[in-house]
Amino acid sequence: MAFGPPGTLVNVGNDGASDNINTILTQEAGRIGADIHKATLHTSPWIDLIKQSTFPEGMGYTLSTLVYDRALPITPLTHDLGDSSGQSVGVNWSAVGTEQNSASRGFTGGQTETTASIPTEDANVNIIDFSKELKTYKLSRAVIESPRINVEELRYAAHRAEQLRAIMDLLKESTRNSWETRYRQQYDKLCDNVVFAKSASSIFSTGAEGKVTHSNDATETLLNVDDTVTDGGDAGSDNNVDSNANISNALLDKIYYQLVRKGAGANAYGRENGRPVFTLVCSSEASYQLMTEAGFRDDVRYNNAKVSDLIAPLGVEKSFRGFYHLIDDMAPRFNVALTGDNNNLVEVPVYDVDQTNNKVKVNASYDSAEIEAAYVLHQDVMESLIPAPIGNVNGLTFDPVSYKGDFKWTNIPDVIRNPDGQIGFFRGIMASASKPIKTDFGYIILFRRTSSTPAAV
Repeated sequence: MAFGPPGTLVNVGNDGASDNINTILTQEAGRIGADIHKATLHTSPWIDLIKQSTFPEGMGYTLSTLVYDRALPITPLTHDLGDSSGQSVGVNWSAVGTEQNSASRGFTGGQTETTASIPTEDANVNIIDFSKELKTYKLSRAVIESPRINVEELRYAAHRAEQLRAIMDLLKESTRNSWETRYRQQYDKLCDNVVFAKSASSIFSTGAEGKVTHSNDATETLLNVDDTVTDGGDAGSDNNVDSNANISNALLDKIYYQLVRKGAGANAYGRENGRPVFTLVCSSEASYQLMTEAGFRDDVRYNNAKVSDLIAPLGVEKSFRGFYHLIDDMAPRFNVALTGDNNNLVEVPVYDVDQTNNKVKVNASYDSAEIEAAYVLHQDVMESLIPAPIGNVNGLTFDPVSYKGDFKWTNIPDVIRNPDGQIGFFRGIMASASKPIKTDFGYIILFRRTSSTPAAV
């Protein structure tokens, strides 16, 4: 028996058998990082397509980024640069060597004005006004731990290898699901545009950045749906979350042209016939609804264009009317509940927990939920920043921690709970910050999946 730090007691074992099990588990944990990468590769558009980089060190947990909006030359109404009234987008071209008959400018009839004779402050100058916004974002962290595992029981287990493999598979699935959910919720939060699908006059709303349609974090600000027309007939401004129509190609056509005019086509995921191709993340049912919508079915039949190399690994074979359909069969779904005078979204999760045995099960209510969300995923909307492992700081050595969800086998001896060092667990840490960039390129489409009526623009 050997003593460790105060409060601990380490049993090295009589024959080393338990230590061997600990060693095996440590080795398995060392391999799980590569296994997680393989298991998650090309399985989800959220994991595959969200940009990733390293969170900067030594700058705190909250960072700021300066985002410049799109800018074009503006022509002032007058020659006075201080007068912005009546300005318009575009450049005003002036002929060189024109006749000036204006006595107020010092010219008499027939005299010619040259470029050199025009004072700068009085010239027909076109200006560019740069609009910028300082946006903040912060680091968040999550920890996943496996159930406690008794190495003594594994020592004598008849199917030890199979048990370990099952444990590793469950940990990999947990990490994949956690990252997918994280990226989906963060993208949802940063999208500035929300579209409410309606049978007449669908609503295109802006200013949603910083709000979420769904989240497990009680501190998050939910999408503001207070300004609604209620079932009781009380009139708001009709920013009505109670979408009464299904997703439609008419909605996507309008979104497509908005994206093109915003400049989003410069960094789209593909191009066909000189036109940008954007990405729509939606459920299988929503994709089928779009491709079989009356009047649009032939668009699938005649499209044989090559798919972008970024999209092809996800199994996409063709685009449809300017969009790649990327399937997410865990798409957020909601029911609409009347709370006071307002209709509000109530999320229906894909999974829930059986309270009798704590097992995770498929939520039967998910299949019957009324409202579903689809997203226009653009790579310039956000970037995920993940801290790099740190092993040495100013001569002090630490065990490097991976923040991507790689698991380590941990066996902490304790004089009360684990005196013999026989009980351990796998522990993984995830951390990321979502950096907002061009959030105006992101769209959330809320539609009634149970409706047979395609949304109108």
